[in-house]
Amino acid sequence: LQAALRDGSARYRQRDFAAAAGRFSTALELCSKGFATEDPLKFSPDDISRLDSWIESKLVICYLKLGQPGLALHHSHRSIIQNPSHFRSHLRQAACFRCLHRYSEAARSAMVAQCLYVLAEGAGLETSDLIQLYWQAMTEEALSREVSFSVLYTPFEKGDKTDKIKEANKTFAEKHPDYMQHIFTDPHGIHLLPERAESHPDQQYLLTLGFRNKEIGKIVETSLTRKLPFFPGQKTTFSPSMKEEAETFWQNTGKRVMAAMAFIGSTKIKDERGPCARAIEQFHHASLLSHLQRGEEHAQVMTQAMAELATVPYLQRVSQEDEKLLQSLMADAMDILAGKTGERVWTKIQKV
Repeated sequence: LQAALRDGSARYRQRDFAAAAGRFSTALELCSKGFATEDPLKFSPDDISRLDSWIESKLVICYLKLGQPGLALHHSHRSIIQNPSHFRSHLRQAACFRCLHRYSEAARSAMVAQCLYVLAEGAGLETSDLIQLYWQAMTEEALSREVSFSVLYTPFEKGDKTDKIKEANKTFAEKHPDYMQHIFTDPHGIHLLPERAESHPDQQYLLTLGFRNKEIGKIVETSLTRKLPFFPGQKTTFSPSMKEEAETFWQNTGKRVMAAMAFIGSTKIKDERGPCARAIEQFHHASLLSHLQRGEEHAQVMTQAMAELATVPYLQRVSQEDEKLLQSLMADAMDILAGKTGERVWTKIQKV
């Protein structure tokens, strides 16, 4: 293992990224077989997880340099699962999403990195500002490419949210007349924008969205206002004979719904629906991909859901009840990726 790591690091420094990736992959395989330490009693599981995460992070950079962002993204998720509190892992994930032109998700990864950096190290204002600039750039890029909806952020102080929401909806209609088929303000969640701390300390915002398509807007609003997020058209996954219908739904509706949900998540750390809400959305998405027999995409989304779940406790307080759900969903994701079937918490959520 040490020889593989040394050789991989040497190749990496020589910029021979293909050879480095091969050696780091070998090292990762040896770690998975229990060779991370000669005496397990002298090392904690956290030490081994950090080593795994470090190797995965090197693979992320190698595959990005080799022009394979999809493979790099897979390793970035795995790196986060092993060491979710390390802000650099989330920045690497943002770089992968950016290369794949998934700018809303890149913005969220940068936002999480910024939050973790401030919580853990906080002192380096220059680094904090750079992360915020990256987050801002990704948010703006996501919005500039979006044609099905537009947004408005309204500064919010503690007080009567109802009046503020009415005012925000009215202002949005005046500013964005082309997106008036369905307008609503996110009722569950205060949003943050990437602004320098000294200029806007702890400023919070309401997010108003307007859609060109009324059906898309209604679906997004319904999902945001339910305790348990749902994926529209989910019933089509219960019958294999309806695969074509599911494909049509995904192309015409599902993609645009997921794009809106991803953008909403790019400025919201805490979700009032519960800390597992975003992961549950990804479970629904993965279920549809599985039904459409897109195995590779399905595995990618499930790994992303695991990374999301692993990070939750570092971003917000989690109740005992939510912690049980979080752990159960993490176990379910591992079972699903391993191809196991049977009754589980996720199955019950789908039934509900």
